[in-house]
Amino acid sequence: MTLLPKDSRLAIQDKKAEGNPLFPVFLKLNDLHTVLIGAGNVGLEKLTAILHNSPDAKVTVIALEILPEVHLLASEYEGLNIIQKAFADSDLNSADIVVAATNDAELNKFVRQSAHDRKLLINVADKPELCDFYLGSIVQKGDLKIAISTNGKSPTIAKRLKEVLNESLPAELDTTLQQMSELRNSLGGDFAYKVRKLNEVTSVLVEPKSAEKKNIIWLIWGSIILSIIIAVTALWFNEPGFRAFAQTIGTEFYYFLAAGFLFALIDGAIGMSYGVTTTSFSLQMGIPPAAASMGVHLSEIMSNGIAGWMHYRMGNINWKLFKMLLVPGIIGAVTGAYLLSSLEHYSQYTKPFVSVYTLILGIVILSKAFKTGVKKSEDKIKKIPLLGLGGGFIDAVGGGGWGSIVLSTLIAGGRHPRFSLGTVKLSRFFIALMSSITFIAMLNSKHWEAVAGLVIGSAIASPIAAKISNKISAKAIMVAVGVIVILISIKSIVAFITKIHF
Repeated sequence: MTLLPKDSRLAIQDKKAEGNPLFPVFLKLNDLHTVLIGAGNVGLEKLTAILHNSPDAKVTVIALEILPEVHLLASEYEGLNIIQKAFADSDLNSADIVVAATNDAELNKFVRQSAHDRKLLINVADKPELCDFYLGSIVQKGDLKIAISTNGKSPTIAKRLKEVLNESLPAELDTTLQQMSELRNSLGGDFAYKVRKLNEVTSVLVEPKSAEKKNIIWLIWGSIILSIIIAVTALWFNEPGFRAFAQTIGTEFYYFLAAGFLFALIDGAIGMSYGVTTTSFSLQMGIPPAAASMGVHLSEIMSNGIAGWMHYRMGNINWKLFKMLLVPGIIGAVTGAYLLSSLEHYSQYTKPFVSVYTLILGIVILSKAFKTGVKKSEDKIKKIPLLGLGGGFIDAVGGGGWGSIVLSTLIAGGRHPRFSLGTVKLSRFFIALMSSITFIAMLNSKHWEAVAGLVIGSAIASPIAAKISNKISAKAIMVAVGVIVILISIKSIVAFITKIHF
């Protein structure tokens, strides 16, 4: 009697304690005959999954009622055969694999018994206890295929994992597989030699990636430090008031320090609303729209730099989406900042328009808090550069809205929430940087105490917000934010109307 090595026996014992006893296999359906009973909605779903993964599969569909979509598939796939009749026990005589997908529970049980009488494996739709195997969620990138199983407990979880993997795994993986296959086939020698050579090749791939990752890390941190140096230098040479700021700190600084800290905590909890809350507060405190927007964007440089860095470390950045958002977003932000700064002398007239904008955003935030469900779009939003351009412009003019507009639109348009959030946060760093430089170059602001308070307050709150975000009800915070923004905006509008009237 041959005993397994001790480590192998321990590994098997550990596996006995785990929950999923299924053994994963990949079937060559091209060489097998699959019989599918049922051609309604469930049968169509099963048939589509089979043909999508194995286009040359030999499938026979047996049903009395057949959807038009099934006939359409038969015209596209040569291996698909349709028989419109009631199921009979003899229909499984030539079958290798059986799938029962009817809405008749008794018929499904009969099909299962007929399959077992012939020692055939069967899948019964929506009845895990009757199944010999499951059709799991599949992630495919060319020749790379990953099957996901929850042991029949939650198909929804399997589908969500499929979405995450589809988004995060690049299509270029298939190219890598083809190249590695060609390399393996070109190698001579014995098995040990081939393994050694393949290890050498893959180690070369790993090392540059590590070095490249370090370079990206230094690039991001260098950009953050450089942005701070540029901002401080520009303020020092263009604003005499900034140089004298440290000697004349007033109460306004402490008000905005507390406001920046509080609003940054809120933003960290729900992923948006910092711009709109801060702008609404600034307008209420008598800050002109352009100066208010400048303060918001200066304070967001560091906070979004930190947030973007954390999302990069967690792998939450969609770099293709990032590139499509970045340049149009910067163009829109610089244009908006330039126009708003040019109207600084007319701030008494522009202020109510910005208040109306923040009022609208407050209503949007409040409505999102009470939404019980979100309708998922089947098609992802396509005009990403246009979204970035509009989001950057509105963000600069209104002092906020990049997260509310761009992030909400991406998610509503079918983009993955986690990758959308990380990408929007990182791109926000560059948007805030360019907007701030434009405002500084255009304005001769007298509200540096407010700006400094926001910058320091939001920077202090950023790491704290990351820790408490999972412990606070997002709905409660969104309701509070919406109500506060609406009330402040209405008060500002009423004050303007009253002033004009009297």
